[in-house]
Amino acid sequence: MSNTKNTQESQGSQKSQDSQTSGTSNDTRTARKRPSPMEVLRQARGQLAELTGMEAESVSSFEQTEEGWALEVEVLELERVPDTMSLMASYQVELDAEGQLTGYRRVRRYERGRSDARRPGGR
Repeated sequence: MSNTKNTQESQGSQKSQDSQTSGTSNDTRTARKRPSPMEVLRQARGQLAELTGMEAESVSSFEQTEEGWALEVEVLELERVPDTMSLMASYQVELDAEGQLTGYRRVRRYERGRSDARRPGGR
């Protein structure tokens, strides 16, 4: 009988330790530091390229939001000769607080050599 009692006690002790350990890992996960702006930029460019198959040429807008990060990324969609006639696109990219892409959409297309008269400052 005493052997059974010890086994039950040790199982209870193990469960107690497991719950303490899992609580610690949850605290560590929530306390994880946010990525730096440069890390977010690199992740956004890489993730967008992986999803679209097009490499980002530049990031024209970048800001931290309540939900994470918002970027506008310039992408070469169609290469032409001369290069000023190449077709470019701006993509709005949203990332969570950890830098993982949560959504993107193309917001405009334009020829590389032309400014956009619709937007102030040519953005």
